[in-house]
Amino acid sequence: MKTVIENNGFTNETLDWKAWVDVVDCDTATPEQIEVLEMSHPQAKSSDYYLALAHQPEILRQRSEAYNTIMYAPGGLPRAERELGALTVSRINGCVYCCSVHAQRYEQMAKRNDTVAQVFDDPHGAGATEREQAVVAFSIKITESPEHINASDIAALRDAGLADAEILDLINATSIFAWANRLMMNLGEAVRRRRA
Repeated sequence: MKTVIENNGFTNETLDWKAWVDVVDCDTATPEQIEVLEMSHPQAKSSDYYLALAHQPEILRQRSEAYNTIMYAPGGLPRAERELGALTVSRINGCVYCCSVHAQRYEQMAKRNDTVAQVFDDPHGAGATEREQAVVAFSIKITESPEHINASDIAALRDAGLADAEILDLINATSIFAWANRLMMNLGEAVRRRRA
């Protein structure tokens, strides 16, 4: 049975998301809108988020291609650590919905949730291993003060065991969440699922 974590307004439970803007109706969508929804995510045609973004199908296409490549491409940084970076950035930015999604994905990949609880409580210093702590610290800094990232930050990641290709993956994963969080937080809001 899954352990539910709730702290500081964040949760690892599954949330819904409700758009504040009009969403595309799949019954009247253009072929281009349907095509981009189908390539974006398996549940895109029932998601307010994707249906809102489908008003601009070419932008959604480029967003989905970049996001899916950054987060799911084989090789490089392990998926769990990409998810940890995304979770940390989302926690710093205050994106409740993204935290929920990426906490769950991290838990699935890492097979544990101790680091999720730490990130929800206080991300500064979170991480069960030196490598996780380095990923979290870098994710915080690139979110709070990207202008201050320098060679010593890259060296700290190397010292924690990350190869250069993994560092590039971490930078891509954490950077795209500056955009992803802002889309989620400014087009709608996370809502609790109704219990049966």
